[in-house]
Amino acid sequence: MAFFRAGDAISGQEGRAYATIAGRVEELFYAKTIEATAEKNKSEFKSLGRRGVQSKAIGWTGTGSMTIYYATPTFRQMMLDYIKTGKDTYFDLQIVNEDPNSTLGKQTVVLRNVNLNSVIMAKLDVDAEFLEEDIDFTFDDVDIQDSFTMPVMG
Repeated sequence: MAFFRAGDAISGQEGRAYATIAGRVEELFYAKTIEATAEKNKSEFKSLGRRGVQSKAIGWTGTGSMTIYYATPTFRQMMLDYIKTGKDTYFDLQIVNEDPNSTLGKQTVVLRNVNLNSVIMAKLDVDAEFLEEDIDFTFDDVDIQDSFTMPVMG
């Protein structure tokens, strides 16, 4: 009987993320978590002779979130630019999963036209061991540059 080897489970700490903002690449070494979801937008469809409701995909929406250590002015500056000038910033976010202990290889996903929903402009917390901030975002395109290979079964 085949089974999935524990060594092939991807470690959450074995990865990197990069933001490409106005042609400048910034490694997000201060990121703690990043998650992005592509969700289908569906419309309901009813027809005679069928009591059930059918659905049809009519598009998709890209949303995501990241938790970062409160250690960079980059996102606050982007929000400040929008507040002061109305100029919004869209950028690409590249996420690489690469666990050297796994036989799966690496996966590289690029989220295109990322736009931040909200940014913490200032923060204090006397009870916090480390200051963190949660940032929600949207994106409107995605590419997979590298894909995991199939696992070697035990």
